[in-house]
Amino acid sequence: QVQIMESGGGLVQPGGSLRLACRVSGADFRFYAMGWYRQAPGKQRDLVATVNIGGTTIYVDAVKGRFTISRDNAKSTVYLQMNSLKSEDTAVYYCNSIQRAEAWGWGQGTQVTVSS
Repeated sequence: QVQIMESGGGLVQPGGSLRLACRVSGADFRFYAMGWYRQAPGKQRDLVATVNIGGTTIYVDAVKGRFTISRDNAKSTVYLQMNSLKSEDTAVYYCNSIQRAEAWGWGQGTQVTVSS
């Protein structure tokens, strides 16, 4: 059974930074492209950043240049460094496999609130 544990969220002022972490257990993490998703209140969950098994990254335009996704295969962990945060980044952030998201299920996510 795959378990996903996100952490690192919190309340931050606009322009601030946070670093999210997501540890995966129960799957061979090395073989999966991973993504960070977010869900704002009343909206659907959207993919915002991906990192493939080779380390290549892709970002949606809304976070490009501000967010950095990375992975540590030895720790089965994927990270999301978020800089220059804006109020519109407020959401619950989740990580998951790109290919196996529904099969793995979802963790509880970590709340990010950007507010002055």
